[in-house]
Amino acid sequence: MSESTPAWVAAGARAVIGAHTQAQDAGRTDDIVALYTPDAVLELPGTDPLQGHDALRAAFKGWEPTRPQQHLVANTVVTAAGPDEATAVSDVVFLQRGESGWAVQVVGRYDDTLRRIDGDWLLHRRVTTYQA
Repeated sequence: MSESTPAWVAAGARAVIGAHTQAQDAGRTDDIVALYTPDAVLELPGTDPLQGHDALRAAFKGWEPTRPQQHLVANTVVTAAGPDEATAVSDVVFLQRGESGWAVQVVGRYDDTLRRIDGDWLLHRRVTTYQA
């Protein structure tokens, strides 16, 4: 299969999104940052955009889990924008375990732009929105 077919692009994008989710829930900050391009941008509601590895590292370090958590990412739709760029839209539910068990904390959506650099798919921009 060619590395630029829609199926190949979708598999690469989904692999990055899944790796990000697992690394974030495990508190592996360096693994998360490695999934972003050096000039990547992360946009979250109510905050200024974060740009670049240093800003991302500082933010994710501050967000390391202090109790069990899970980001459940689903319904990911990937669209190839060319052989080295793709977009992906995913629904996300964030759960944390507290004294009374697991509870939904946030429901939202990721709008991702990914780029293939040296054969690896990386996040270039992630815009996170929360649903009321």
